[in-house]
Amino acid sequence: MATTAPAKGAQGDRGDSSTAPMTHRQIMEALSGLLLGMFVAILSSTIVSNALPQIITDLGGGQSAYTWVVTASLLAMTATTPLWGKLADLFSKKLLVQIALTIYVAGSIVAGLSQSPGMLITVRVVQGIGVGGLTALSQIILAAMISPRERGRYSGYLGATFAVATVGGPLLGGVITDTDWLGWRWCFYVGVPFAIIALVVLQKTLKLPVVKRDVKVDWSGAFFISAAVSLLLVWVTFAGDKYDWMSWQTAAMVGGSILLGLVFVLVESRASEPIIPLRLFRNRTITLASLASLFVGVAMFAGTVFFSQYFQLARNESPTMSGVLTIPMIAGLFVSSTVSGQIITKTGRWKAWLVSGGAFATAGLGLLGTLRYDTPYWHIALFMAVLGLGLGMMMQNLVLCTQNQVAPADLGVASSVVTFFRSLGGAMGVSALGAIMAHRVTQYVKEGLTELGPKAAAAMGQGGGSGIPDMDKLPAPIRTVMEAAYGHGVADVFLYSAPFAFVAFLVTLFIKEVALKSNAVKKADAPEPQDAPADAVPADAAK
Repeated sequence: MATTAPAKGAQGDRGDSSTAPMTHRQIMEALSGLLLGMFVAILSSTIVSNALPQIITDLGGGQSAYTWVVTASLLAMTATTPLWGKLADLFSKKLLVQIALTIYVAGSIVAGLSQSPGMLITVRVVQGIGVGGLTALSQIILAAMISPRERGRYSGYLGATFAVATVGGPLLGGVITDTDWLGWRWCFYVGVPFAIIALVVLQKTLKLPVVKRDVKVDWSGAFFISAAVSLLLVWVTFAGDKYDWMSWQTAAMVGGSILLGLVFVLVESRASEPIIPLRLFRNRTITLASLASLFVGVAMFAGTVFFSQYFQLARNESPTMSGVLTIPMIAGLFVSSTVSGQIITKTGRWKAWLVSGGAFATAGLGLLGTLRYDTPYWHIALFMAVLGLGLGMMMQNLVLCTQNQVAPADLGVASSVVTFFRSLGGAMGVSALGAIMAHRVTQYVKEGLTELGPKAAAAMGQGGGSGIPDMDKLPAPIRTVMEAAYGHGVADVFLYSAPFAFVAFLVTLFIKEVALKSNAVKKADAPEPQDAPADAVPADAAK
């Protein structure tokens, strides 16, 4: 039987606040460090995007390494998100978010010292573990403090923070990379002071009760889900490059991943405190929101990972300008996330935003699929803005509608389930789309060089290899071929992403809208004792 231990002192005791709602000022004070931690998490994912072509060139890597620097972090984030969510239901949320920040700081420092693509990819795994905690815990702590009806407003703040970090990261990374006396290594160091400040602010402002429950963490479940996801992502990354899509390696990896997944389901069905309680999926909203998040993740990460290659390799822009040129997408995301959050708080209605977001995301990706290296920028800006509007309407609101469906004891794990599927979709999408892009670029380069004639074909070793090319060192005709190849290759990535966004749109049509609750968490909302003790609710979830 689980037990609770209320916190002592100012940290845990707030008089009668367990039943009284927090004021806006109290909430914003508590959220300040949380938002800063969220900013750090997103910053670490985006700051390297415009620096990656330079990083991979300096470390001697190719397109596979380029993809894996992104995928490694996403993989770790995806695999650990359910574990962070479950731990948040069992232990101090404040302590967990501080641990996640510490892991992130350690990983960032070592990442800046990387001497090879392999070393960088390894340390990005460590960063991903910390980022997974920060991403999951931000949503969970927000839900623990604020009623579902008011949560739309504050979820908008999370969306705005996401937008600022998303646009600020590439800009900052570009400036650092273009500054000779700094260099790309500072892209990893620059987030460290923000993380340390977040630690200090969280210690002073985040006052959640400490809850201790006498249970065992489902480490077996954590292992099997991590192994299943990892094996699947390794297959997606190397299929079509190291081996054919239809090969014995594919059969072995896909079959192994399915087997590990089945073992995970078996373990979870018998665990007393499962990482992902299977009973949650009896709820239609949670099941559909998780499925939609899986497909939204593909669209979201495709829109943030591959733009840097398009602007730098297809349009010869600097890392700094690559960040500036993506502002229309981030502006769309910023506006839609904040406006939708405010309106949802006033009306309690959210489904129209999800459906509209799916339509906008599908349209944006479809339009981006028409890009070429010489497409007028105002066309690109319009297409990016449409995609940003769609993503901003969907990301936070999928979590919001899920949180509205669960009991307080399941708040952490339910929130992390949606985040897990979004990260899984992103990781699989980046891996698969990166492999597709590498194949398509190589094909377009060969076609372009063939059209130039035998002399150009002799330069194949320089222009058609597996490495990221240095455009400034290529002769004009071959450079044009390479720019056209990357422009067309990135466009293919967006075009292949559009059906995934369309599936997310279709899924949202079937989600039943339940008006958001305007009351704070109460004991009456708690599940039966066999799921979680009723006396655990006021201590952990009332704030």
